[in-house]
Amino acid sequence: MSESGHSQPGMYGQGRRRRRRRGDVGPMGQNLSGPSRDREYQPRERRDGSEDPPGPLIQKTPIILAKPPGERAKTAQNAPVSGTPVIEKPIMLMKAREDGGKPGTPPEAASQSAGPGPSKVEREGQRPTQPVYQIQNRGMNASASSGTVDPMVGQSKLLPPEKMKHSIKLVDDQMNWCDSAMEYLRDQTDMLVVGVIGLQGSGKSTIMSLLSANTPEEDQRSYVFRAQPQEIKERGGNQSTGIDFFITQERVIFLDTQPILSPSILDHLINNDRKLPPEYNLPHTYVEMQSLQIAAFLFTVCHVVIVVQDWFTDLNLYRFLQTAEMLKPSTPSASHDSTGSSGSDDGAEYYPHIVFLQNKARREEFCPRNLKNMNMVVDKLMAHSHLKYKGTLSMLDCSIFPGLGPDYLPTEVNMFLLPVQGSDGEDNLNKAGSGTYPLFSLLPGYRGHPSFSTMVSKLRSQVLAMPRCQLSHTILTEKNWFHYAARIWDSVKKSSALSEYSRLLC
Repeated sequence: MSESGHSQPGMYGQGRRRRRRRGDVGPMGQNLSGPSRDREYQPRERRDGSEDPPGPLIQKTPIILAKPPGERAKTAQNAPVSGTPVIEKPIMLMKAREDGGKPGTPPEAASQSAGPGPSKVEREGQRPTQPVYQIQNRGMNASASSGTVDPMVGQSKLLPPEKMKHSIKLVDDQMNWCDSAMEYLRDQTDMLVVGVIGLQGSGKSTIMSLLSANTPEEDQRSYVFRAQPQEIKERGGNQSTGIDFFITQERVIFLDTQPILSPSILDHLINNDRKLPPEYNLPHTYVEMQSLQIAAFLFTVCHVVIVVQDWFTDLNLYRFLQTAEMLKPSTPSASHDSTGSSGSDDGAEYYPHIVFLQNKARREEFCPRNLKNMNMVVDKLMAHSHLKYKGTLSMLDCSIFPGLGPDYLPTEVNMFLLPVQGSDGEDNLNKAGSGTYPLFSLLPGYRGHPSFSTMVSKLRSQVLAMPRCQLSHTILTEKNWFHYAARIWDSVKKSSALSEYSRLLC
């Protein structure tokens, strides 16, 4: 302390409180270690050859440069987002077979010589980054463009199926199988096959076009299934030949067929002196055999078969359906789909759902009493058939007859009525507005049924909602269905039952 009693500044301060280490010295000539250690200080040499610096050693406090947690979150949020994040050190989990080098090449050299991909390799001692999963495109088409590849996954994106513009031939006019439909099919099982049969001029192609891809407001010349033009109608000819194929993007396959028992096809055979197959002696026998082959084929490969008729009813049509059912090839079905129309389990054969479509129906046919009589007649005519002709389509559930309950038709069959396309009530709406017509002409006339476009929409929703039964004992994809249908067509043409039936007709 000083003479005044105050301590000298810095003598016992913060820097003086540190204990002196062994070997620390004071001023020259003064030993602060005590009298027993009165010797000269000699600096020690370090292992690297350097000497300790003279004077006391001061230990420095380490300084850590880091941002507060709040600023780190803001920096991460404000970071620019690029289209493709740059990954500096990816880890290759899967590698193509051709990317691997020779047997003596190390994996680092093989990954560096892989090409323009990520070339940096993990070094020893570095912290591994987030792995990048690269999926190899072994099953994709080699012609896929580079613009359809997802850079994040490394896999080509799934493209929508190709949209068909018009129908193509499945069976030509010579009754030969065509393979052009194979390119439009996919390897998936969720599909519905809808076929149609009917007499000449009943409107099969028009109805199939409206169910598949067209609307009643479009021009009929742009329909996917070409309808009869006016000149063909005038000379009593037929437009469709063989079987036409069309598939929608909803994976619904529509099959349009030539008219059954067609007089125009018979007239064409007679007038053009076409040579008949050796097993057929008469032209009308050959025409009937063609119709039975097409009907038996549809009963085997379709989920739903629509029978179109433009008047009620032709008894020869029901005899034809029962004959085609007897000549149908034997196809085993699943146990849960083998229930026939009568509710009994036959356990062996597959039978499709059949819908009776009454086209060009008049106003009187929409009367509830007449509708009940029509259902009763069809039920009596098809009572001994195994075709599923009732229980899956109902006009009462479509709100077409709002006053009728579900118990009005005790024997309701799969029957649907379509009115004539176009009506006088819609024409009155177009004529109104000039002032020469009374006010009530603006209202549509009484038709007794909804408009044609409304009825087509209800029919389409009913048909597409029908059960998709299993066609065979195994689940078929679209491509498998095509090969299955080709085998069925070949077996139908070579059927011994059809040959025997043709001999009976002769």
